[in-house]
Amino acid sequence: MTRIRMALWGSLVVLTGLWLLADTLWPQPFGYFPFRTVFMQYSGVIAFGAMTISMVLATRPKWLERPLDGLDKMYRLHKWLGITALVTSVVHWWWAQGTKWMVGWGWLVRPARGPQGGPGRDGAMTLEHWLRTQRGLAESLGEWAFYAALILMVLALIKRFPYHWFARTHKWLAAAYLVLAWHTLVLFKYDYWSQPIGWVMALMLVAGTVSAVLVLLRKVGAGRKVEGTVESLRYFEPLQVLRTSIRMQPGWKGHQAGQFAFVQGARDLAHPFTMASSWDPVRQTIVFVTKALGDHTSQLHEVLREGDTVTVEGPYGCFTFDDDKPRQIWIGAGIGITPFIARMQQMARDPEAWKVKVDLFHPTADYDENAIAMLEADALAAGVRLHVLVDKRDGLLTGERMRQAVPDWEDASLWFCGPTAFGRALRADFVGKGIRASDFHQELFAMR
Repeated sequence: MTRIRMALWGSLVVLTGLWLLADTLWPQPFGYFPFRTVFMQYSGVIAFGAMTISMVLATRPKWLERPLDGLDKMYRLHKWLGITALVTSVVHWWWAQGTKWMVGWGWLVRPARGPQGGPGRDGAMTLEHWLRTQRGLAESLGEWAFYAALILMVLALIKRFPYHWFARTHKWLAAAYLVLAWHTLVLFKYDYWSQPIGWVMALMLVAGTVSAVLVLLRKVGAGRKVEGTVESLRYFEPLQVLRTSIRMQPGWKGHQAGQFAFVQGARDLAHPFTMASSWDPVRQTIVFVTKALGDHTSQLHEVLREGDTVTVEGPYGCFTFDDDKPRQIWIGAGIGITPFIARMQQMARDPEAWKVKVDLFHPTADYDENAIAMLEADALAAGVRLHVLVDKRDGLLTGERMRQAVPDWEDASLWFCGPTAFGRALRADFVGKGIRASDFHQELFAMR
């Protein structure tokens, strides 16, 4: 989380600093309308910058995964930047429209406009003059694109809005972005283009436009998609969990335990799932274990059939258990057990390559004897010490209980996958006891 916080605030600070090199928020003489002029430019830069970076992240660029610690963190940054763009664009809109309303109500008196630039000396239209002629159109289109983007972003933040509708509507933010890019190109102060803030804005216009087109053409992840066939399905009714085995066609380059992929069937939309199996190039199958947590996942056991063709895109993620600690403590809460199953299978297949001591805690509200038996078999084969805690029987898992069970916990790194709030609580607990924050690794599988 530290990396994406730094990326968020770093990008905003850089944009602010570059803009301040070109202008000021304290114009002279100071007044409502002079301030409105510069603030409209500044808020536009921040809103457009945040939306552009968010749009680039939506294309799932592989080169940003490692620096930002995985696609799950990239999508969290995507969400934060989207909220930033939403807030700043509302403020930007208010200074634009609110001022016009207040002038109409007689609360403000608009000063007379200064002389506007015209054609060049030879009568030819200059670029600056041509951009001025587009202001009215850019303002109108920008206003309607803002309304559309506002609705789409608010819908994306409403958890009760069904996933399949979210997935279908969210991509249209790319179309709104293209209109807002035109709005920005025309209304960005012409003098800025020859300064560092202008160079950065030009780069963002290009990168954001290319990214938006890729989204609209459904080309995101095109080079990482491979088809597969559903080989077997097993539904654990008490847990509302579906185990799906998919045999991959040639082209899948393998994956590391702990990574995830987007899976899309013929009748549904791509959805991210963590892979619950390590890659075996001989068998060439991937196992996904999914729990009914929403409208999409709750229907999977009814719509998927053996023999169905699906498209798998990936792999993604950096939750791959790589560090130099002599001991690791894993916490797989509920369906968050999935990446640890894959890792145990990898360890069992190549025990000599894995010398780290591991304790796996699996707190769960639901209990299924068959599922736990499979988990115990994986743990035994991998040499992992398993702690299964059923809420009603054993009580809740706490940091203190974990420290009592693992006396040398101070030498360990912690790997958590499960509910976000639970992960935050455990992280705060262990950091408070002296564990470095960088030694607590958390998978953010809630990507919306």
